[in-house]
Amino acid sequence: MPRPPLPVGTYGKIRFYETATGWRAMTKYRDYDGVTRPVERSGRTQSLAERKLKKELRDRLTPAQHAGLSPDSKFREAAELWIKEFEEAVEEGVRSPTSLDTYRGRLNTYVLPALGELRLREITVFRIDQTCQSVRKNKSVDSARTVRNIISGICGLAVRYKAMQRNPVRDMGQLEGRRKASRALESDEMRDLLTKLDESESAIKYDLPDLVRWYAGTGFRTGEALAVHWHHLDLEAGTVDWAGNLIRATGRGQMINDGKTEVSGRAVALPTWLVAMLRERRARLAERFGIEPDEISGPVFPNSKGGLRDKHNTLARWRDFRSDAGYPWVTFRTFRRSVATVLDEAGLTAREVADQLGHSKVSTTQDVYMGRRVKSRKAADALSRVEWFGE
Repeated sequence: MPRPPLPVGTYGKIRFYETATGWRAMTKYRDYDGVTRPVERSGRTQSLAERKLKKELRDRLTPAQHAGLSPDSKFREAAELWIKEFEEAVEEGVRSPTSLDTYRGRLNTYVLPALGELRLREITVFRIDQTCQSVRKNKSVDSARTVRNIISGICGLAVRYKAMQRNPVRDMGQLEGRRKASRALESDEMRDLLTKLDESESAIKYDLPDLVRWYAGTGFRTGEALAVHWHHLDLEAGTVDWAGNLIRATGRGQMINDGKTEVSGRAVALPTWLVAMLRERRARLAERFGIEPDEISGPVFPNSKGGLRDKHNTLARWRDFRSDAGYPWVTFRTFRRSVATVLDEAGLTAREVADQLGHSKVSTTQDVYMGRRVKSRKAADALSRVEWFGE
């Protein structure tokens, strides 16, 4: 039976060999890449050779030392390495530039002021929990969860580089917080809102009526709608191919990325009233740009020059309108929730609704986007039939 290999980072029996000038101490050391290599040191005496060898073994570089990390390194140093890895993942297309902006912002605003100057060996569950609870109290539970994810990522990196023994975030309790109930527009509210859009000179000026109808007819995310170009539409078949997601990334400006989930890319059938609106819109835009309708290209919802529309400016214009219209609570995501609720009430399965919205997890659709309300008396009728209580 073969002898089991040395554990990584350990050495075997030290052997001594007398030389013409003294002694040589030698052993085998299994490095952090898994390769076992001979290591030796010489000295005038056997004990001196042994001390030199043990010092070499003790100081042998671990991955953490290659990265400049040790238990005495500051948390800030590990954070710098972590954000650098995140940037490389963005360059490779594995992570989103908007996620990088969000994490970098939370890191600089909340994490580093609280933990940056602590040594990695001083990072405890208690200190992390204090940081997260402070953010939860002063900001929101969602921000606190983002902060926890950032700290977990940094500690995980330190564990990988042997600068921490374990990730303390794993021993944290849950960050409790009540999620606001998902609210969708009722039918009469939707009709009233669309009427006010059509009557608002400001809304018309900023091209909001058609855009809102797009959200109400597809359930697309904000950036997804602004990324759609005319070549993504097939008005004869009444479908649209997913076009990506318009985002703004620091240092890059506006760009279209590959989406939020692995199922973001999807083809969606359009309701007939939305197809009719798009035909009219194509004719209007063609007249505006002085071309034939069949020649129109570019974004379906462009800026004044025909290019990509600025997402943040569009959101600002919508906030102005909804406040004046008496619907301060309605965001573009509200239309997404409204679509989910309509489809749910129409009898579509949660999986079918999730596919429409581009969710990888059905639970996200059910818990966040479907409006909660009493939809059926089946449960009450069943309980009414049991004879638990007398008349």
